[in-house]
Amino acid sequence: MKFVPARLWVEPAEKAIRVQERRSRSLFGAGSEMAGRCPMTIARRAFLSLAAGAVALPAIARMARAETYPGRPVRIVVGYAAGGASDLLARLIGQWLSERLGQPFIIENRPGAASNVATESVVKAASDGYTLLLASTANAINASLYDKLNFEFARDIAPVASVVRGPNVMVVHPSFPATTVPEFIAYAKANPQKVSMASAGVGSPQHMSGELFKMMAGVNMQHVPYRGGPPALTDLLGGQVQVYFATTASSIAYIRTGALRALAVTTAARSAILPDVPTISEFLTGYEVSLWYGFGAPRNTPDAVIGKLNGEIDAALADPRMRARIADLGGTIISGSPADFGKLFIEETEKWARVVKFSGAKAN
Repeated sequence: MKFVPARLWVEPAEKAIRVQERRSRSLFGAGSEMAGRCPMTIARRAFLSLAAGAVALPAIARMARAETYPGRPVRIVVGYAAGGASDLLARLIGQWLSERLGQPFIIENRPGAASNVATESVVKAASDGYTLLLASTANAINASLYDKLNFEFARDIAPVASVVRGPNVMVVHPSFPATTVPEFIAYAKANPQKVSMASAGVGSPQHMSGELFKMMAGVNMQHVPYRGGPPALTDLLGGQVQVYFATTASSIAYIRTGALRALAVTTAARSAILPDVPTISEFLTGYEVSLWYGFGAPRNTPDAVIGKLNGEIDAALADPRMRARIADLGGTIISGSPADFGKLFIEETEKWARVVKFSGAKAN
């Protein structure tokens, strides 16, 4: 059934009633004892009362749906394979929501095209709260990295709740002749195109971390893209490449054993699990890269459903056990309202558009 705005049927009906009222007044007369209490006036009042109730019905229905939500299992779509940090985070939150809301929150891994396959599947899903997306930094990068997408991330995904952000780590092979970021910049400037920078693939957050560094430091490094993080890390450990902006989870064990040297983390604040490693922004003012994650839903998902999910996720992030688990992953909690997460959507999309343009990167 096609939805018709209330004003389009209430206003014409009111006009018709007013015409009939004027006719009724001429019959009863201005001085008549029935003046001011004609049947049409009574009918008009009754009609408007019914109209107001009809207009309120959709809002009441939405609130009722939110109170009973979820009434069946909910899918959380993850754009990466099972076993990674994003998958683990989705499962942690999904388990919490299942226990709190009494319905299974099922993780569906749909890797492909740097999470675009997963995102498009959620964009096309019903706007009823039963399909959610684990959104991430990659979504903001992909908005400008890909020329032709069948969706617009910031328009078609409704923000539900931000969850966590964490750093990449700028790591070098121990043989590299620099132990600090200033020394690295000086070496790279003295040896343009001779420093090889590994990445997990063109347009990956690791690649874009390096491109932002190049842009702000004014250095020229040779980009060496790999098919994922593990082979990039393997070649860095073997000395085939010289620098890599690695995820904390993948690199921390090698940093602690001395197999890799950490020069800096990419977030604005130091990492709790690498407190002695400085931030890049301590040397390049304004540099900041976070690997962030949060939950989104198809646009037009009812506000009441989004509000309910946001409240439950924020409750999870306030739980000491959940906070400890997220800290073990090297992340910092970033709870907030859907509007807060939506602002992050926009800011990150605009930021990475500038870096993608600078780099000239395009998805294959």
